[in-house]
Amino acid sequence: MPQTLDQIKKDAEARMAKSIEALKTDLGKIRTGRAHAGLLDHVRVDYYGTKTPLNQLANISTADARTLTVTPYDKGSLSAIEKAIRESDLGLNPAAAGQTLRVPLPALTEERRRELTKHVHKEGENAKIAIRNVRRDSNQHLKEQLKKKLITEDDDKRAEDAVQKMTDRSIAEVDKLVAAKEKEIMQI
Repeated sequence: MPQTLDQIKKDAEARMAKSIEALKTDLGKIRTGRAHAGLLDHVRVDYYGTKTPLNQLANISTADARTLTVTPYDKGSLSAIEKAIRESDLGLNPAAAGQTLRVPLPALTEERRRELTKHVHKEGENAKIAIRNVRRDSNQHLKEQLKKKLITEDDDKRAEDAVQKMTDRSIAEVDKLVAAKEKEIMQI
């Protein structure tokens, strides 16, 4: 069943919005100098043979600006959680303190800040590529509609312009998110 022009535009807008949301999620994982519970969101713990998200096994909170505390719901999982955090790509070294884990965040060096900034730019570029792919797919659908004579050339041109405007808005949003994260990282 062929898509209408409105369906094509709505689909493109929804997919571009998803790309931006994915970027926000990825940028949220990149640590700045401050502790926040979302930092450990992507850590998976080997819990009785199943890779389980850490936030389902423990309460994660911030003790101060540079320390996270992780309190497992099941005290027996403390060592597995500690191992998972240590082996994650975050470069953190948790320390057991009774029934909880204290996760100190080391201060970022200038070199590490620059590395993180490059990573942020790479994530931003990936999001832009995803958005451009959505534009390409939408334009392809429009060309197919035109070829089958389901829409006029004027409709095709107007719809392509609308998709291009969506693309420009989405890319501007990505640039804004990347710039904000870069500023946050470089702040001492």
